Amino acid sequence: MNPMKALRAYQKVNSHAQISEASPHRLIQMLFEGGLDRLAQAKGAMERGDIAQKCVLITKSIDIITGLRQGLNEEKAPDPAAIQQLDSLYEYMNSQLLKANLSNDPQIIDEVARLLATVKSGWDAIAAQETAL
Repeated sequence: MNPMKALRAYQKVNSHAQISEASPHRLIQMLFEGGLDRLAQAKGAMERGDIAQKCVLITKSIDIITGLRQGLNEEKAPDPAAIQQLDSLYEYMNSQLLKANLSNDPQIIDEVARLLATVKSGWDAIAAQETAL
């Protein structure tokens, strides 16, 4: 068996195990992590001139951000206005990624990655607070 193929199979099984055991909060963290990973990979593909891979990775990033956006729940939020702002931010990120894809601009990917990392750090702080209680 090809070692790379074996590694990918292991990673797939491992990620499925992590997902099945994860709390809802951890699942959101995993989406943020996956989004940031895909953005970094998309930027690398863009810099290498690998247009097909860049498109695939930007599309995956958009899908992840769309998933985060669909997971927003105004009804359960203590501050519905904050949820609306976050929804607008996710929409902005996706539109920027479309621009980055069309213009091959790695700076736009960097901007989206910074925004996503900022939101992730807030989400991570919630987990830290819950653990401290």
